[in-house]
Amino acid sequence: MRVLVIEDDEDLRLGVAGSLRGAGFAVDAVGDLPAADEALMVNAYDCAVFDRMLPSGDALHYVRARRPAAPVLFLTALDSVINRIEGLEAGDDYLVKPFAMDELVARVRRLCRLVTSGRPPVLRCGDLEVDTARHEVRRAGVLLTLTAREFTVLEHLVARQGAPAARQELLQQAWDRYVDPNSNVLDVLISGLRRKLQQPPMIHTVRGVGYRIEPA
Repeated sequence: MRVLVIEDDEDLRLGVAGSLRGAGFAVDAVGDLPAADEALMVNAYDCAVFDRMLPSGDALHYVRARRPAAPVLFLTALDSVINRIEGLEAGDDYLVKPFAMDELVARVRRLCRLVTSGRPPVLRCGDLEVDTARHEVRRAGVLLTLTAREFTVLEHLVARQGAPAARQELLQQAWDRYVDPNSNVLDVLISGLRRKLQQPPMIHTVRGVGYRIEPA
């Protein structure tokens, strides 16, 4: 899942982005609305986290006028009832500062699920089960221990099972826009996934395209 964070406080921006990346999200983080506007035009996001009061104005007005395709979570110190109502009417969730990072991660994960609400909560491919709500993966009933990025890539592959997922598509899902498309980070991750999924193999290389998962 890919998330855009718009926060002008550098320390908080880095903290939020770091917590989300640690939870397995690909994160782009910017400091003001013009940069957010550019990012939203270029990339597809599963959630956008807006600080309300930014140097170029109230993000609430920006969201009302342009309505990003992704669900919107507002972060703000404005905590009156009317402020909360305005935020929920313009966006999809509203979190008052200061907040616990674990709660932020949980709220972002819930909003990202809105994007994939048409999917069943448990994705299956042969004897492989990916529980998107519990963030658990089992093969032949055995619980597997995956990193957050491994889970993100595997979930995306299983959701598209039978069809190849392009390298760039997988990189955008699990890393941010600064990842080098020529690096081998995805290949290393796939190698680790194959090892953890054990035999018989399920993840196959599609030469010149990316990877595909199929029932063994």
